[in-house]
Amino acid sequence: MALGRGLGELLGEVEFAYEKSTSIKNQGIKKIDVSLILPNPNQPRKIFDEEKLQELSESIKAHGLLQPIVVFENSDGTYTLVAGERRLRAHKLAQIEEIKAIIVDENELKLRELALIENIQRDDLNIIELAFCYAQLLNEHSITHEELSKKVFKSRTSITNTLRLLQLSPYVQQNLASDKISAGHAKTMLGLSVDEQKLVCDTIIGQKLSVREAEKLIKDLKEKDIEKPKKVQNLTKYDFNPLNDLVSKLKDDKLKVKLEKNYFKIEFNSQEDIEKISSYFNLQ
Repeated sequence: MALGRGLGELLGEVEFAYEKSTSIKNQGIKKIDVSLILPNPNQPRKIFDEEKLQELSESIKAHGLLQPIVVFENSDGTYTLVAGERRLRAHKLAQIEEIKAIIVDENELKLRELALIENIQRDDLNIIELAFCYAQLLNEHSITHEELSKKVFKSRTSITNTLRLLQLSPYVQQNLASDKISAGHAKTMLGLSVDEQKLVCDTIIGQKLSVREAEKLIKDLKEKDIEKPKKVQNLTKYDFNPLNDLVSKLKDDKLKVKLEKNYFKIEFNSQEDIEKISSYFNLQ
């Protein structure tokens, strides 16, 4: 299958394969009660545009459902959704009791794979949800980025770059998922600490920075971190002569004394040493 073919064509071929692979009893498209359909527990999409759902609902009211949903039949007579979350939600919004569906018989792992791939092919899945879809497919099926690229018809480079966004803090991911920042903005923050990411993210949103301006902000931030504050040295030279007699007496009592720059150090190794030191100062 060639890269770049439309989603409708891809799903059409998938559903044709479903019809060919199901039993005679389940062959073809059936109408089933919406109330009997359970959500897919592995559905990766978490955010749905209410306005677009309303538009789809109105379209279904006017023209009917053009693309059936795909479900898996459970032993208790209910169904689990495999593909078509938006279409099912739009049906419920339109208060239509039945929906056209293709019923398939797949194991749980295949169920997740079908749901993930179906979502990846959609153009309204936000980039963070897309990254999670990629990660789930890679982890659960033990495949390489190259193998995944062939499975979902995306370039290996695109998959790798998208997966890198999962290294960002949840705060940045949330702002990226809600389109408050772009993927270009997000990529500039890779490698920063969680606190730095929040600072940069808030600045991008608050000041409406471009990607280039965000890059400059991060560059300045890193250069500032590199510049360590220089320790101010005390250049004053003190005259220790007034302490000469005291130092001599301490040394005669076998106490270690050190005079350097701006401190006077006396070492002691016993309670007796402490008493000796105390007596010298008490004399004054």
